[in-house]
Parts: sequence; structure tokens; C-alpha cells
Amino acid sequence: MMAAVELLLIRHAEPVRVESSEGPADPELTGRGREQARRLTEWLADEAIDAVWASPLRRAVETAIELARPHAVDLVVDEELCEWDRDDPSYIPIEELRRLRDERWTALVEERWDELAPGLDPARFRAGVVGAVERVIAAHPGEHVAVVCHGGVINAYLGHVLGISRHLWFEPRYASISRVAASRDGARSVVSLNETAHLRGAL
Repeated sequence: MMAAVELLLIRHAEPVRVESSEGPADPELTGRGREQARRLTEWLADEAIDAVWASPLRRAVETAIELARPHAVDLVVDEELCEWDRDDPSYIPIEELRRLRDERWTALVEERWDELAPGLDPARFRAGVVGAVERVIAAHPGEHVAVVCHGGVINAYLGHVLGISRHLWFEPRYASISRVAASRDGARSVVSLNETAHLRGAL
């Protein structure tokens, strides 16, 4: 019987803005993003983290490497922890889109997926995310595990746990922490959402 798991879902720190690129945008962290990752690492230093998983995208990996180092654990990468727009040639922070009332922000709010990511099946995306996170849980019975990923991924898994049908229903901040208790009987409970106390002055 699988013992309970303490799961931390962490959004990556702030990456460089990419207006356009020849292939999929995969930006590294900004200076402020590296500071966010440092603060996240210090905040969690006293927690006994047994494993760190991450999306393969650079912004997640750079955040996760910083987090894994003091806990002396190897980073595990899972392709299905990638964001829904992984193939987009641009990376514009959602915070900027909202502030500027960009049409892409409106499309996100209205979930007009054909405009945002042609060919994306949001139900299939959520199913892939849920499967990936459940694999993490199954691999670490009784342990404390961090998963560094993306806002859409966190929305997808927590929406599944809470029974929320919208695919983008809240805005995880950069380097924020959301906690889930995964019990051995299959129950999943959201313990906290969007923790950012460690980021004061760095968002």
C-alpha cells in the first residue's frame, strides 16, 4: 500500500522575454528570475525534499537545479510536465499580456485554444499532466517531492484535483509553491495555493 506523499508544485522563476525565434522559444532565467530561484531554494532549505522533478524547458530546469542542489538529489525530467505552448516561437509573460490588455490575454481568459495553440486538445493536455504528476506520486511513496513546471501545468493538475473544468482558472506567480497531500488511498487534497511569502520584493 502506497504511503502518503507531500507534493510541491512550483512554477519556474521568471525567464527572459522572447518576442520571436526561429524555433520554439525556450528562454533562460532573467537576473530577477535567478534571484527568485535563490529565494525559493533558501525558503525550502529546511524541508526534507526527497526528489525534484521538472519540465525539460530551460526555465524549469534552471529553477529546479538550484532547488535540488542543497538537498543532494538528482533532477528527474519528464516531457509531459511541459507547458501547453511549448512549441510557440515567443514567450511573453502572462503578467505583461494582462497589464497591456493584449488580445492574447483575452484569448487565454476565454480559452480560445484554436487561436492560442492550433491543434492543441486541452483535455488531452490535462490528461497528460495528470498522468505525469501521478507517476511522480507513485514513484515516491511517503516522500516529500518538488515538481518544477509551468502555470498551465499547475492549473491542469490542481483543476483536476478540485473538479474545476476551466483549464486556466488561476495565475500561479513565478517561483510560487502550491502544495498537495496525496494519500495512500488515492485521495488528493490541496493544502496551499500560490505561496509567495519568500518572494517579497522579487516579483
